[in-house]
Amino acid sequence: MFTKETYIRRRAELKKLVGNGIIILFGNNEAPYNYPANCYAPMRQDSTFLYYFGQHRDGLVGVIDIDNDEEWLFGDDIDIDDIVWMGFVPSVSDLAAEVGVTKTAPMKAFCQLCCDGIATHRDFHFLPPYRFDTKIQIMELLGIQPSQQKEKSSLALIQAVVNMRSTKEAQEIEAIERACEVGYEMHTTAQRLIRPGVTERYIGGQVDGIARSLAQGTSFATIFTQHGEIMHGSPSDAKLEARRLALCDAGCELDDYCSDHTRTMPVSGKFTQRQEEIYRIVEECHDYVLNVAKPGIRYRDVHFAVCRLMTERLKELGLMMGDTDAAVDAGAHAMFLPHGLGHMMGMDVHDMEGLGQQYVGFDYKTRPNMEQFGTNCLRMGRELQEGFVVTDEPGIYFIPALIDDWRARGHCKEFINYEKLETYKDFGGIRIEDDLLITKDGCRFLGKSRIPYHIKDIQQ
Repeated sequence: MFTKETYIRRRAELKKLVGNGIIILFGNNEAPYNYPANCYAPMRQDSTFLYYFGQHRDGLVGVIDIDNDEEWLFGDDIDIDDIVWMGFVPSVSDLAAEVGVTKTAPMKAFCQLCCDGIATHRDFHFLPPYRFDTKIQIMELLGIQPSQQKEKSSLALIQAVVNMRSTKEAQEIEAIERACEVGYEMHTTAQRLIRPGVTERYIGGQVDGIARSLAQGTSFATIFTQHGEIMHGSPSDAKLEARRLALCDAGCELDDYCSDHTRTMPVSGKFTQRQEEIYRIVEECHDYVLNVAKPGIRYRDVHFAVCRLMTERLKELGLMMGDTDAAVDAGAHAMFLPHGLGHMMGMDVHDMEGLGQQYVGFDYKTRPNMEQFGTNCLRMGRELQEGFVVTDEPGIYFIPALIDDWRARGHCKEFINYEKLETYKDFGGIRIEDDLLITKDGCRFLGKSRIPYHIKDIQQ
């Protein structure tokens, strides 16, 4: 939690941006794992609620009545039965005071506020809900069916929240730096453990343990796999095999902010010639971003600059051919890089993605071509500003099913050497990812300790 003044300032700015009506920010409730009393732990609070109200307790709702200049924290105090099992929990009024809110009331009073607001035709502003219990709550309070809630969520509130949360304050950047330090421990632990015969599940579990020991936990489900061509490959019971590649994509949450890194390592300790050739391309693309990303540059343009560089290098290996610009325009590079260069990151590992990627990652000048494979997965294209935190995560993947599909259809055959590509079906995939802060004049990677990724630093 930051200082009380931080949350007072943020709510004041939010009121100015939205302008009128009643803003409702729902905190999260406990989520049962397999029966009501056995919940996922620790509870994950809603990020936007945290940003403006700062409290982690379940069962809270923050309300900002712009027209009457009132701020409320609604929630029921914990009773003695819960205290017996969970220990002492501060009262709602004490929690409110910590973040500069003077008005508190139980949940039944919140229900009455909504009823009164509906009767007097007040404007309600809420964000698109992503949990079923919140959807039911909105239906009961405001009479809006779950199927209509995304459509009826407040565009003014979405845009205001995106505007504020996109640019990170100095204290937020410091929090991300601390999370990146835990990320360093997670990934260097994995790197030390990688060797033939160790299971994916064991190393993935060790990585998760570091996050749970040194931070609040992982920022997303850890990806650790020899099948790097699968974007979200979960750790399996498979044993690491000599001459294969192991990809680890993992991050943590610490002080409510995230880290997100990816490294790819040779299981045997040394790359084969073919693996090294592909790795060097990804490494060059990853580092190239440092030279071009800066305020005023669209991340969409950085993405396609990386795609052109990657295409040039793949042509040198004989995997691609033809005019580079034409190949990228046709989307031929997406055979090897079917996702975007990166995404916003902060309190969420895909920061604010639940508010609508079209608002978080794009503006009217940078909307992607949603019909083109690969480009339709671009998550971040908007003009960069000082204080943005984005990921830089180029990769090259050899996906057998995609190779077969494109070859059967003759898709981009003028740009892709399918005969040679056939020999790479057993390759897997390589990705290198770091967290990038946009500075006044350029950019830098976050985290005081750099997770090794240059070939000279990771080969044994």
